[in-house]
Order: sequence, then C-alpha cells, then structure tokens
Amino acid sequence: MPWVLLVLAGLLEIVWAAAMKQSAGFTRLGPTLIMAAAMPASFFLLALAMRSLPLGTAYMVWTGIGAVGAFLFGVVWLQEAVTPVRLMAAAMIAGGIVLMRLA
Repeated sequence: MPWVLLVLAGLLEIVWAAAMKQSAGFTRLGPTLIMAAAMPASFFLLALAMRSLPLGTAYMVWTGIGAVGAFLFGVVWLQEAVTPVRLMAAAMIAGGIVLMRLA
C-alpha cells in the first residue's frame, strides 16, 4: 500500500507542476486552483507513504516520478524539445526509480 500511495503522490506532483506552468505565473485561475489542490494532496500522500518507506527511497521515487512525468508532459502537450541528451537523462531517472524499488 505505501508504494501505491507513493505512485499516486508522484502522479499528483506531475499534475501540480503542469498546472503551475499552465497558470502563467498564477494569472489564470483554473490552473492555479488545480495546482493549489494537487500540491497538498501530493505532499499528504507522500507523508503517508513515508510512514513505511525510508525517507531517501520515498523522496527519490516521488521526485523522480514528478521529474520524468513533467518532462513527458512538456514534450507531449507543450511541444518542448526532445533531444538525445534530454531523453537519456529522463531514462536515467526512470532507471533510478526502478532500481530504488528493487533495492
């Protein structure tokens, strides 16, 4: 169950990061409200997962899911640049998440 909570927390991190970008510096109400709801929900689920998981593991997986997810959001929905180096960096982060889960 802590891993499920952690993955949900990571997915919510993607939501609030994407909403923050879409808020245009908090000038657009809808994305700002989504960010304001998703951020504390993400932190809450992370805190619940940390009851059972080590700090380093939980935090690394949470930030990794958020980082790779935000990268993919930017590439797919915002047409941000895809370069070999950016893809390699995202793959390394994803690989680190998998290794941490296996550890």
